[in-house]
Amino acid sequence: MAGSSSQPSGGKKKARIEIIPLIDVIFFLLATFVLFILSLEKIQSLPVDLPVSTPPSAQENPDDETVTLQLSDQGTCYWTYRNVTELIDVSEVKPRLDNYITRVADPRVLITTDDKSKFGAAVRVLDEVRKANISKVSVETRVRPTGR
Repeated sequence: MAGSSSQPSGGKKKARIEIIPLIDVIFFLLATFVLFILSLEKIQSLPVDLPVSTPPSAQENPDDETVTLQLSDQGTCYWTYRNVTELIDVSEVKPRLDNYITRVADPRVLITTDDKSKFGAAVRVLDEVRKANISKVSVETRVRPTGR
């Protein structure tokens, strides 16, 4: 058979593009690029010594006019004014605050709790302070022993 051959008519093979090696090359280039970019950015830091704050205590300034309201888990409140602490009921906070703002030119209140007090009691006292129009209010975040 003189006319039979293994090549198609015309004698040329058709060119094909293989995708698999192309994907491998692209992933290699991507990984190289990512590693190169990460090596460019070197994080350098400086040691910083931040100042340490100490909370003011009532013993440091005996003329301090700040009222401290400490709430206990029994629903009672300790009213501390000029280093004198009194045990009062939460319902007595509003009349005492009204009396306090008439006597002091710059009223300030610090609200704190003991370690077993409920958050709702602190919110109620904070509402009473807000109703008394006292704008300088602090909420202490560390736990105190009850009555101190």
